[in-house]
Amino acid sequence: MKVSARNSLKGIVKKITVGTVNAEVSLEISSGVEITSIITKSSAEALGLKEGSEAYAVIKASDVILAID
Repeated sequence: MKVSARNSLKGIVKKITVGTVNAEVSLEISSGVEITSIITKSSAEALGLKEGSEAYAVIKASDVILAID
């Protein structure tokens, strides 16, 4: 797989919550560290995502904003 995005994080699918149109997918990228993505239901099906399977979180952003309280 080759992509132009510089941030690609490999992980294990921990949870998939499927809705009418979208699916919320939680990916564990490190022990106790998860990242969640909202993708279309049809994309989740096309990728064959299942809990316990490997997947990549590919992040493409031109800005990252940090804040403190």
